[in-house]
Parts: sequence; structure tokens; C-alpha cells
Amino acid sequence: MTTPLPKEPAPRTVRLLVVDDDPLVRAGLALMFGGADDIEIVGEGADGTEVAALTDRLRPDVVLMDLRMPAMDGLTATERLRTRPGAPEVIVLTTFHADEQVLRAIRAGAAGFVLKDTPPARIVDAVRRVAAGDPVLSPTVTRQLMDRAAGAGPRVRDERADTARRRIDALAGREREVAIAVAHGRSNAEIAAALYLSVATVKTQVSRILARFGFNNRVQIALLVHDAGLADDDGDRPPA
Repeated sequence: MTTPLPKEPAPRTVRLLVVDDDPLVRAGLALMFGGADDIEIVGEGADGTEVAALTDRLRPDVVLMDLRMPAMDGLTATERLRTRPGAPEVIVLTTFHADEQVLRAIRAGAAGFVLKDTPPARIVDAVRRVAAGDPVLSPTVTRQLMDRAAGAGPRVRDERADTARRRIDALAGREREVAIAVAHGRSNAEIAAALYLSVATVKTQVSRILARFGFNNRVQIALLVHDAGLADDDGDRPPA
């Protein structure tokens, strides 16, 4: 008698909360994600003031957050949400590419942003990627963040570089390599391939780095590496 093969576990459904003050936008997003079997919109909000209560009640994995809303904007809602323990990931939904609010939201812990005129398939893919632990950040936005960090005066830059180098020096060898690869904008899968690690191991290393420094997103790791003067190091080179 042939023993039946064990069934593959069903893929986990991503729980998505949509927050936008425009009901037409919310309806369009609901229609868009209705065709994705692995993503479920568990709730909708029309203002940033609703985010905390909706998150507590619905436990989303990802929040798709409009930036410009009346009573409380998406930036403030993101800043407050990302300070909470076990906060969901946030993707900023905006009309403008990399304006000041987008950059502030990313610094506050948003995992990335999508423009409202982004093709539907790419918005769906962005939610999947963020739920899997990969940020949705263009090289342009990352560079703008780093340019702003570098825009301080020489004394501030020197102090920041000294502090950053001490923090990087506290990392174990593998953690340091992963941090540099993150600063290069590589995904977990790309880092795993370059350093001959499993994706699960890379996720663990990234989580350790975030926890060690009290960070809540990968861009903060990239900024630390940049401040330490290590952004040009070879993050692909495996250890000898």
C-alpha cells in the first residue's frame, strides 16, 4: 500500500487594512485585491484616527495607508502605529513621488510606498513583498534619505559617523555582512543567494539587527551603514 504524501501547507493569507478618505479609492482597491487569493482586506478606514482601533480589532499584517486625510493624516497615523509592539507593516499610498511626507513616513517605519497610479498588479505585489519582509523602496527614495542624512554640518556628520561605526562594530560577522547588503537595497532572497544562506536565516539576521538597535525598518539599517561609511563595501562577498 502506497503511503500518501503529506499535503503542502496552505499558503498564509495576508490580512490587509486599507485606510483612505476617498470611498472610490477604497472601492477600487477592494476590487483589485478581490482577485488575489492570498490577500484578504479585513477592514477599511476613512481617517488616520481610526487606525489604532481597527488594528487592535482586526490584527492586519499590512496597512495600506493614504498620506493625505483630513482629521489625522497618514504620516501621523504611521508614526503612532509603528511605535506600538507588534505593529503591522505600513505601505504609504500617495499621489506624489518621494515628497517630504513620504520620506518622514519611511523614517517612522513605513516599509515603502506606492503611487496611486501604480498598475494594480504592482500594488498587489507590493503588499505580498512587504508581508514577506521585503521593503518596497525605490533606489531614488533610499538615496534621498541618505542625502538628507548627509546634509548636516561636518561636526554632526563626524559625530554620527563615529556613533554609527561603534554600533556596526558591535555586530557579529554575518550580521555585518547582512547589514551592508541591506544598505545596497537587496531583498532577503538576493542576500541569501549572495552570502550562501537560507532566506530564513537572512530574515533572522535582519530581525536581530533591528532588535539590537531598536529599529523598525530596513531603511534605518541602510542609513546606519551609510553613516558609518560602509555603504560602498562589498556586501556580496562571502566569507573566506
